[in-house]
Amino acid sequence: MENKISARAVATIATSLVAAVISIKLSSFIPLIGPLLWALIIGVVVANSPEPISGRLRTTGGGVKMMLRLGVAMIGLELSLFDLLALGVPGLAVILATVTATYFGTVWLGRILRLDSGLVQLIAGGFAICGAAAIVAISETVRANRRDVGLALALVTLFGSLMIILIPASSRALGLSTEQAAVWAGASIHEVAQVVAAASLIGTAALAPAITIKLGRVLLLAPVVAFAGRSRGDAERSASPLPWFVTSFLVAVVIATTGVLPPAVLRVTDLITVLLLAAGMFGLGTGIAVKDLWPIPKSALALSVGATAIAAGVSLVCVVTLV
Repeated sequence: MENKISARAVATIATSLVAAVISIKLSSFIPLIGPLLWALIIGVVVANSPEPISGRLRTTGGGVKMMLRLGVAMIGLELSLFDLLALGVPGLAVILATVTATYFGTVWLGRILRLDSGLVQLIAGGFAICGAAAIVAISETVRANRRDVGLALALVTLFGSLMIILIPASSRALGLSTEQAAVWAGASIHEVAQVVAAASLIGTAALAPAITIKLGRVLLLAPVVAFAGRSRGDAERSASPLPWFVTSFLVAVVIATTGVLPPAVLRVTDLITVLLLAAGMFGLGTGIAVKDLWPIPKSALALSVGATAIAAGVSLVCVVTLV
């Protein structure tokens, strides 16, 4: 029995990694859709295919979760505290104000809309911090079901993709400088890949500041995950609000800040991070039935509209007044 389980686990990891490689290749052809989203799409297609296909390719077990956890932990290697400090007081203020307002504003709206608290936490964290990675991290803390995770991922992808077009166009209409537009994109758009796409539309000079602001938001993943865990009211999780992989994320940030890892090593770890996250996203996708997500509940759609409006509005006000 153990051999069968081990064989199944190996097959799960192998299938997920193959899907991750395919996703990375697809994202190189269509950059507006990042590898994590491609992996999720492939997983959903597999899950909703005829039984001979879905039965053989659907991933199960702890291997998928472990890859996601390791991927989230390794994101920390991309973040240096020195880069964050280089933003100065205005940049830090934009990040803190936007993340705080988006997270707590979304939670407040979720209560008004009477949505399940787990789904609200997923949307609040995903829209405030870093999209899919934040949703995965928070889902571990609040023990969200796969349907809610799939719904949150679909919504953060949909609205983040819309922002790729809206932020550059609105920046030009409002007469923002390149720096202001870059900071606005980094502070308001959900996924890192989406920020890169939007910054590219703004201009080459916008890429670095937009990514730096975005990574500043990612650094707030740990406190948001801790708060989400406490908000569930579970005594056991409240005593230890940070999962091990989020603690590992913080350790990775410290390592990145020391600068001990040479650029060549960091390039390899970046690739491994994407592979792990994409493989995990494929696994999540194989557990999502389209019939369970469609039609998207109007209340969840309304919450996503509100979360996006808060993120864009608060960050714009901060950019205009501080940058």
